[in-house]
This record gives sequence, structure tokens and C-alpha cells, in this order.
Amino acid sequence: MATFPLLLPLIMVCMASAARPPRHRPPCRTVQMSVVVCSDLSLTSAPFNLPPGVQTLDLSHNQVQNLTLETLAYRTDLRHLNLNSNKILFIQPGLFENMTDLKVLDLAGNHLNVFALSKNKIGTLTAVETLDLSSNGLYTGMSDFLIADSPSLLELSLNSNSITKIAQNTFRGALSLRKVSLHNNVILEIEDGAFDSLDHLTELDLSKNSITCITDFNLSRLKVLNLNQNSIEIFQSTRSTDLYDLLFLDLSENKLARFPLLPANNTIRHLDLSRNQLQSINMTDMPEMKTHVVLNHLRYLDLSYNQLKDTPQSFFHTMTSLEVLNVSNNCIDSFSIDDKNLLPAVTIINLNYNSLQRLSFGEATLQSLRQLLLQGNDLSTLEQETFKTFPSLNLLQLQENNLKVCPSDTKLSPSDPNHIHRPDCVSFSFIPSLKSLYLSQNNLNSLPLRAFAGTRLSLLDLSLNPGLEMHPDSLSGLEHTLIHLFLRENNISKLNTDISSLTSLKLVDLSTNQLTSLPTLTSESSIETLNLQNNSLVTLEHSTMVALERSLKTLYVGSNPLNCCSNLGFLYLVQHSAVVVPDIETVTCLLQEDSEPINIKNVNREMCHRPKKASYIFGIVVIVLFTMITLGLLVKYCKSRKRKRIRRFSV
Repeated sequence: MATFPLLLPLIMVCMASAARPPRHRPPCRTVQMSVVVCSDLSLTSAPFNLPPGVQTLDLSHNQVQNLTLETLAYRTDLRHLNLNSNKILFIQPGLFENMTDLKVLDLAGNHLNVFALSKNKIGTLTAVETLDLSSNGLYTGMSDFLIADSPSLLELSLNSNSITKIAQNTFRGALSLRKVSLHNNVILEIEDGAFDSLDHLTELDLSKNSITCITDFNLSRLKVLNLNQNSIEIFQSTRSTDLYDLLFLDLSENKLARFPLLPANNTIRHLDLSRNQLQSINMTDMPEMKTHVVLNHLRYLDLSYNQLKDTPQSFFHTMTSLEVLNVSNNCIDSFSIDDKNLLPAVTIINLNYNSLQRLSFGEATLQSLRQLLLQGNDLSTLEQETFKTFPSLNLLQLQENNLKVCPSDTKLSPSDPNHIHRPDCVSFSFIPSLKSLYLSQNNLNSLPLRAFAGTRLSLLDLSLNPGLEMHPDSLSGLEHTLIHLFLRENNISKLNTDISSLTSLKLVDLSTNQLTSLPTLTSESSIETLNLQNNSLVTLEHSTMVALERSLKTLYVGSNPLNCCSNLGFLYLVQHSAVVVPDIETVTCLLQEDSEPINIKNVNREMCHRPKKASYIFGIVVIVLFTMITLGLLVKYCKSRKRKRIRRFSV
């Protein structure tokens, strides 16, 4: 009886809970009558009131534990069943045998490792073509119980499990497989012949595992092979003359020290060897293993983030279809293409972040080249006409080098024998195809007259060249083409170059300089974005603000010592126009020299018309002093009169 008072509150709570009506769950959503979505409703089974004709049932992110015919509301006519992210640990054997229409089955994110431990098979997956078993905690051999009888299975995902070995019999129950994904497992070993029985296999994803070597690669019908993020030190194909259908091979982020030994007769189009330990593009040091591999179908080659010191021209002899070559982030000190028959189709060459000191191209070479990326090298001296040999070049990245810009000789054409040759600079004039040029961080100290004449530049980046002196007409010739101009962090106190004539200019970046005044602009200005952050601007000239008002859409002007009352035009622009100031929270101004900065949003015209507090105080002090002096004089005068009267009537 003593415990009854303690139990009474608990009993009352239970009774109240029983009396309370059950919580109403939101209904499933029906989409186009054939699709029912019951995702994330804390369900343990499908509702029994499913509409007729349902073909797709989404029960993902629920609480289903036992998968039975009752769980599926006795529906056997489904085509797509999504049970992703439940708690399934039991499947009724034979459940899918009578589901002759079921094509897609998603069982990812469950606990099927518990079911596999019972060593029971789920039975025939009669019509299932796509099966997802990802993230189920499956170990080696466990998938055998789930796909033991899958005659129609075409795509299988076993991603993010704990499989360490692919055995010969792993896929013997699914011989129709075309695509297998084993991404993010712990695979250390692949038994010989593990995939040989899969005659239709075209895509294999083994990325993010622990594979150390691939020897005698013989899957000639495979088209896509992903071995990214393993520990592969050797990749070697069989020495066969059979034609391999492989189109895509990803060996990035491995430990390859040498170029892989690819099938001699191949159709590879995409080859990614980035982020390895390649020191040489030789395939092997063993003479008996040396095989001449033709790569005339190759279109994309990525050798970035390796340790390559050179790329001999002979390496490119068979790459007649190559379009993209990426050898960035290596240790290459020279790059040359002298033969016009080398790389005839290449459109992009990326040599960023190497140690380039020498760069040369023969006459009529690389006629299809559109983008040349040379950022972050040691280039200081180049042939003056280096970039004029490419008729299709439209983008040139030269940031972080040490190049000087040659002036343009306006009187002589480049083909004239009297054209001045200066070995200490590079010419960027008369390259009609060039549209984007990046010259930031080149230690440029001057930009000569008409430096880019004869081009159609739409983007020019001259940023991060402290002390850059620009000739007033350095941008002449770009009046109708230049759209983006970057001049940030150049320590510019005044922009000498006239940009008002650049009638197509849309974006100007002058941030982080020492500007004390704005560049002169006219009403014909088309600037839409202007960045003036981090300068020394006190006043934004009214005439310039008026000129910008017609076209300006975005203005950055934070971190400037603006004066509130001398920028009423700018204030009006911010408060009464459609101009957006993204950094408005950092835009402050001073009402007086010794006052605290206030945000421009809080300023109004009345503040600038009010008498200043100091004037009030000064006026009051003057009046008080004047009054005191006047009273003092009056008192003194009265006293002197009184003394005189007393003396006059004295006896």
C-alpha cells in the first residue's frame, strides 16, 4: 500500500494517454494517380487504402522493420518500390517471386546484414532490373543471399558497405548485370575471373576502396571503369591485340608512379591520372614489357597533381583526337610543341602551377587551341610573338608570372620587317581571337600605349600589380569590346586611363586601392557593377554619380572615409534608386571630422542642415559674456555717479 501513492500519478498518466485520441498522421501524397509518396511518416507498413493503379510506392525514411506482403498492403503489381532508409532486418522469403512488374527496388540504408547472417535467401527477384543495397553493413559474401537468383538484374549498387573481397561466385546469380557499383567499401582483393561471367557488364565502379594493383586487366567489353581513391601502384592490361571497348578510365587519387599499361588496341576517350605519384610518363622500365600504345581516340587527359618534370613531344604522337590536356600542378620547367601535326585537335592546355621557364610553339602548331592556362609559373622571358601563332586562342591565363607588356606599334603591322622586336616583353596586340586575358600578379609596373590594340578583349584582369602606371591611352582599341575590367589592389591613387570611352564596359573592380577621387565618366557610361571598396574616397563626385545613375545596378563602396554631407547625391542614389549596395552594412560616413562613423542608411538630409551643436554653445557663451560685461559696466557707472553726488553735498 505504501507504493500506491507513487504509482497513482503514473496510472493517471497512462489513463490520460489511453483516453487521448491517436495522433493523426498526414496522408500519403498521390502524384499523377500512379505514384504514391509516403516518405518520412513514421510508418511501419504501407497504408491499406492505396488507390488502384499504383505503380510507384515511396516508403523511404520510415520505420519498417519486417518486409512482408502484409507490409506492402498485399500489392504485387508495383513497378518501383522505394524502401530507402528504414530499419529492415527481415525479408519474407519468396516475397518478390510474384511481383512480375517490379523493375526498381531500393533497399539502401537498412539492416540487411542481420538478414544475411541468417543465411536465408530472399528468393527470386523475378523482374527486378535495378537493385540498391547500399549502406546495409554488408560484409564479404553477404550479398550472395540477396542476389542469388536475379535473372533480370541489370544495375546493382553495393555502395558504402564493408565488403573486403570480390569472389569468383559473387555475381553468379545475376549474369545479366550491365552496371555494378561498389563505391566506398574496403575491397582489398578481387579474385581472378570475378567479373568474367558478366558478359554484358559495361560499367564498373570500384572507387574509394583499398585495391593496390590491377594486373592482367581483360574486361574487353567494359566501357566505364572507375578506380578513383584506391591505393593502386600498378595498372596493367593483358598483352592482347583484342579490341577493348573501354571509353572512360578513372585512376585518379592512387599511388601510380608510372603511366598505366593500357590495352594496345583501345578506344579510350577519357583518362584521369590526376593526384598520383607519376614522375615519368614511361609505362615501364622493363624492356620486355614495353608496348607501343596508340591513343588516337583519347579526347581528355588529366595528369594534374603529380610529380612530372617533363612531357616529351613523342608522348603526344598518337593523340590526334585529344581536346583537353591538363598537366597542372606538376614540376615541368619547359613545354614545347614544334610539330604542327602534334595535338591538332587540342582546344585546352592547362599548365597552371608548374615551374615553367621556357615555352615555345612552332609555326602553325595548335591551330585549334582556344584556352591556354599558364598561371603560377616562373615565366619572365618569352618570344615576343609567342601568343600570336594561335588563330583560335580566346582565353589566356598568365597570373602569377613575371611578364612585361610590349607597346603596340600603331604605324607598322606585325608582319612588317621593320616591326620593333623587344625580347624583354610579350606582345598582346593584334590577336583578333583573344577575348579574356589575365595578367594579375605579374609585377607589372607599366602598361604602355595601345597595349591591346587589334584584339577584341572582353575581359582584362590587371589586378595585384602594385605601383602599376597606366598610359592614358593604354586601353585604346578596346572601346567597343571590353566588358570586364579588374584593377584591384594596385595601389592606385588616381586612375589616369580614360575609361569613359569604353562604351561596352559593364563591370569595373577598383577595390583595395588608394583612390581619392572617382574616374571621370559620361552619360554614355554602361557600367552596371562598380567596386570601390577599401579606398580613400571622401567624396563621390556628383557628376560621376549622375553619369552612373542610368546604368548602374550594383555598387560596392564599403571601407571608405566618406563624408556624409558632401555625398548627398550618392545618398539619394542609394535611397531612391534601384541600385543595390551589397556591402551596405559596412558603408559608413562622418558628419564631422571628430565624430563617430554612422551607417549611410541612417543618414538624412536634415542632419546636414541642422545648426551644429558647437555653434549653439559658442553663441550662448558670447551672449553670456556680452551680458556680463554690460552689467559690469553699468554697475561701475552707477557707483561712480553715486560718489560724485555725495561729494557735492558734503559740509
